[in-house]
Amino acid sequence: MNRLAGMTSPYLLQHADNPVDWWPWAPEAFEEAKRRDVPILLSVGYSACHWCHVMAHESFEDEVTAGYLNEHFVSVKVDREERPDVDAVYMEAVQAATGHGGWPMTVFLTPDAEPFYFGTYYPPAPRHGMPSFRQVLEGVQQAWTTRRDEVGEVAGKIVRDLAQREIVRQAAEAPGEQELAQALLGLTREYDPQRGGFGGAPKFPPSMVLEFLLRHHARTGAEGALQMAVDTGERMARGGIYDQLGGGFARYSVDRDWVVPHFEKMLYDNALLCRVYAHLWRATGSDLARRVALETADFLVRELRTPEGGFASALDADSDDGTGRHVEGAYYVWTPAQLRDVLGDDAELAAQYFGVTEEGTFEHGQSVLRLPQTEGVFDAEKIASVRRRLFDARARRPAPGRDDKVVAAWNGLAVAALAETGAYFGRPDLVEAALGAADLLVRVHLDEHARLARTSKDGRVGPNAGVLEDYGDVAEGFLALASVTGEGVWLDFAGLLLDQVLARFTDPETGALFDTASDAERLIRRPQDPTDNAAPSGWTAAAGALLGYAAHTGSEAHRVAAERALGVVKTLGPRVPRFIGWGLAVAEALLDGPREVAVVGPGPDDERTAALHRTALLGAAPGAVVACGTPDGDEFPLLAGRTLIDGAPAAYVCRGFVCDLPVTGPEALRAKLV
Repeated sequence: MNRLAGMTSPYLLQHADNPVDWWPWAPEAFEEAKRRDVPILLSVGYSACHWCHVMAHESFEDEVTAGYLNEHFVSVKVDREERPDVDAVYMEAVQAATGHGGWPMTVFLTPDAEPFYFGTYYPPAPRHGMPSFRQVLEGVQQAWTTRRDEVGEVAGKIVRDLAQREIVRQAAEAPGEQELAQALLGLTREYDPQRGGFGGAPKFPPSMVLEFLLRHHARTGAEGALQMAVDTGERMARGGIYDQLGGGFARYSVDRDWVVPHFEKMLYDNALLCRVYAHLWRATGSDLARRVALETADFLVRELRTPEGGFASALDADSDDGTGRHVEGAYYVWTPAQLRDVLGDDAELAAQYFGVTEEGTFEHGQSVLRLPQTEGVFDAEKIASVRRRLFDARARRPAPGRDDKVVAAWNGLAVAALAETGAYFGRPDLVEAALGAADLLVRVHLDEHARLARTSKDGRVGPNAGVLEDYGDVAEGFLALASVTGEGVWLDFAGLLLDQVLARFTDPETGALFDTASDAERLIRRPQDPTDNAAPSGWTAAAGALLGYAAHTGSEAHRVAAERALGVVKTLGPRVPRFIGWGLAVAEALLDGPREVAVVGPGPDDERTAALHRTALLGAAPGAVVACGTPDGDEFPLLAGRTLIDGAPAAYVCRGFVCDLPVTGPEALRAKLV
């Protein structure tokens, strides 16, 4: 009996018709394994994972393989995006045992949830030195029945080893000038000056590192930091990793030159990169950065917004290529012949502009659209027509599948990105989209005790508790929304979430943060990771939100918690700066104050107040917080006691418990925010 029907996870629902007797992660599954005295097969993946789909088709849809699984195992399927805690704990074990990891993740457990054998994708027949999935199943089953003591010893040793692995011991204080300078030097050494980005293939968008570089430049004037951010932003935007027709970024580039992406589009990548490019425009005035920020924002709203107002998790890499086969990248790639079919005489121009060749840059003579020409002049009106016609033609192709699951953390990132992008570029529709997602998070994900649920789907809340990144990223989104809209209720909601962080996720003795709450389900290890992955770690996301909230409210408890949490950045920042970029960005805000800007005016429709408010939002001072309202308003603590100056709107800038004299003009305010 397959038990996945009715789940809120699209990934689990994709397996609801498998002949495998799947269980979701639940105590009943482990009780069943104990009753039958069989091991657990734990299979972890996510909806947009290409190789997860491949293994499902090859093995989990196969009646013979399913029959063997059903006879000898209890099979548990987990969506890593719904249960990042389960994924983190067992991925740590996989990486410790094999030296690498990835998805699909395949782990064999005892009925006590202790892992004893690990892997990722297994083919249906032996291939490239890999055993077949059936060989693995038979080997594990034989070991379970004939060498049970050995299996128990292995499982016990793995659990003990995991328990003894300590988080890097954090420093007693936050990083200072020296550590941030060392981090910048480390990034410079790993920077790819020819292609932008860091390291070799595969190349991932370094969103959090770019935020650090922009903040470091804003605080110190370091031109090298800005140049790395500018060049990386341009290389990505001109590469195949960026959708040149519809906006938005793919998950990563398989090559060093950003040419061929792994085609799935994730909400977290695009929310983070939308915000990065908006901040890059704020720092440089770049037309390219402005275009990419707005196109990415429009992609989020057009293709990921759900009917309930939230944002879906991902678009698949694969889609129907027109023959009934699901093929990676089919929706996005072009041949010269396809260009001619759509564009006629303009096909040659399009091929030159987008780098489409007869040989192809991808597979089977197909090319990923790029902007390879850095010189030469193209007719802007003609190119706009070409893009529009290609976009319309592509829209008639079978679209990639969409994972409609709403993840709290990633929606928090989207709220921050859309609110700021809308404010910077005079797009109130984007701010409205941010408000819609924030409203969904409050209505559906937040309960009466200010506890967050991790996911929802179709407006129905999922069964899994929020983890630290949910609280940190949603609070960050609410703080950005408060600054942009002048609605203090979002500051209040952020405070409720951050109080949960202090009470349920923080070690009171050390200030270290855990990824799961103190009252969460007990796994074989309580996960705790301060390093960034595809998005900011929960640890540093929470630190940033705690710092911003403290700047808004003057709360000593929240500021102290942020400073203590940043101790790990002092330890790791100089050593592995690529993997703790958001922590470094938060540390930049701490060193800068962060600055507190209060704008008061006679009312929301006053143009002079709006000009001061927008100037405040466009200030590049790292982590600055902005409050805007009337002198007699009680929406924001920063507005208390602030008055108009000779009847005119005024802006007050403070940091480090010291306030400057108020100013009444945008130019004077701008000078105080550099």
